[in-house]
Amino acid sequence: MAIRRIGQVLVDLGFISDERLEELLEEQKQRSGELLGRIAIELGLINEDQLAQALAEQMGLQVISLADVAIPPDVLNQVTEPMAQLYRIVPVSFKENTLTVAMCDPQKLSVLDELRTFLGYDIRAVVATERDVLKALERYYAVGGESVESLISDMEDDLDLAAAAKAMEKRDGPLDLTSVEALADSAPVRKLLNMVFLLAIKDHASDLHFEPFENEFKIRIRADGILYEMVPPPRHMAFAITTRIKVMADLDIAERRLPQDGRIQLSVGGHPIDMRVSVLPTMFGESVVLRILDRSVVMLDLDVIGLDPTSLAEFRRIIRKPNGIVLVTGPTGSGKTTTLYGALNELNEITDKLITTEDPVEYDIDGIIQIPIDESIGNTFAQCLRSILRQDPDRILVGEIRDLETAEIAVQASLTGHMVFSTLHTNDAPNTVTRLRDMGVPPFLLTATLEAVLAQRLVRKICRQCHEETMPGTELLAELALTPDDVAGKKFYRGRGCESCNNTGFKGRTGLFELMEMNDPLRDVINQGGSTQQVRQCALSGGMRPLRISGLEKLYSGITTIEEVIRETVLEE
Repeated sequence: MAIRRIGQVLVDLGFISDERLEELLEEQKQRSGELLGRIAIELGLINEDQLAQALAEQMGLQVISLADVAIPPDVLNQVTEPMAQLYRIVPVSFKENTLTVAMCDPQKLSVLDELRTFLGYDIRAVVATERDVLKALERYYAVGGESVESLISDMEDDLDLAAAAKAMEKRDGPLDLTSVEALADSAPVRKLLNMVFLLAIKDHASDLHFEPFENEFKIRIRADGILYEMVPPPRHMAFAITTRIKVMADLDIAERRLPQDGRIQLSVGGHPIDMRVSVLPTMFGESVVLRILDRSVVMLDLDVIGLDPTSLAEFRRIIRKPNGIVLVTGPTGSGKTTTLYGALNELNEITDKLITTEDPVEYDIDGIIQIPIDESIGNTFAQCLRSILRQDPDRILVGEIRDLETAEIAVQASLTGHMVFSTLHTNDAPNTVTRLRDMGVPPFLLTATLEAVLAQRLVRKICRQCHEETMPGTELLAELALTPDDVAGKKFYRGRGCESCNNTGFKGRTGLFELMEMNDPLRDVINQGGSTQQVRQCALSGGMRPLRISGLEKLYSGITTIEEVIRETVLEE
């Protein structure tokens, strides 16, 4: 059955006239699609109670007044505070494996599916006013709300759960899969994992680590490139927690001796979240790492990655060349893929065909053909690249050049009129030449195809809410080969630490870049078998700005700290 539009429902209920509806629709066009009901309330045409009644009528649901309902603690405990705040829901009752939740946005049907995924219950919705929902969240969750600490404390006090978990972990023979699944699906385990996932997503974390040791089980979150430890759960819960993750990733829960890889796909607040799961057996159990790919927080835009205006203009000019190879280099987690996606996003025009081959595909971009690598069935970068060339592409992204075979096909692709983008793990731009030569790429082919190398690092940005002026000591300055005279008149900043940045003093990251564009002198040095140092000197003479200079500019601009620049840059010899 088709759902009536909310404007028509308001008219049918007699809350507004047809003429008023026309005015509202016109106003909505001016406001770029803001919700019609919110506009009607703002203009004083209806009140919140009338909107709730109309939404309930539209969706065929019941209206509830939360002020008149006493919600038992055991019902409130079914939903953690982060989840309640994120989805703007209030649990009202729990019977026969069905959780009834009050919500002010019942038209967001995806929320109910997401709650079923997270909680494992059937979900029934009722409608309440936004005012009632916000008051209930403040009343029930703001004070004494559940936290990771309280959930872990409850786990430690649950003797039955502890006995079942310890018995399962010490078992040497075949596992009783029914008992294992029941343990992994128990409410305390589900609630703890849900809260950890939501906190990690809220903090824009890139990775989640679950690490078993002899006497403890650690949970660590990597945010802005740094690992932070959370309150550890009881050691005996390691098996239950890792099994729950394996169930969610559709992995073999009976296999505990071999590494496994999987994927958990969630939708949180309407945003798709992809978690790549890696399970590795250790001496004391299975270590699990989840790479969190939140497509809603990634800005695939070259303007925001941190390139200085001059380098950005040069890079934009280079990527629009008709053929050649452009490499982005740096260690794991330095933002190489994001930079390349930004470049592809900019080149994504109807006149060109773009194809990528990645391991795995991290961000979905409309208009680009994206192919996932699967080495287990022989679909390697090299094999995939051969097939891509038969698809009439204009520009190709190879996720990573790992071996000579891939490098050779990339070179052949560029020689036959294609622009090839790829990544490589090297410390800086000049080292890339040495790395490719070591792989076996002949210097004459290297100079004929390579157009530019962009080396990059990520440094943490100082939190804008708590930044304050500071002066680094002479020892720190010396590590960057600076003297007090060099920095005379320059200001330095640091983050004091506040609630906004979780008392770290940092929030977000930006890039440091080193762009080496090929020119005739550089090609001569490479063809003559020049060393890395000779390539570096020639590139610097040609105008390359090294990583350290990029770091100093970010430092003097008050964007990052001297410690961050030292950590991520290497002094030239």
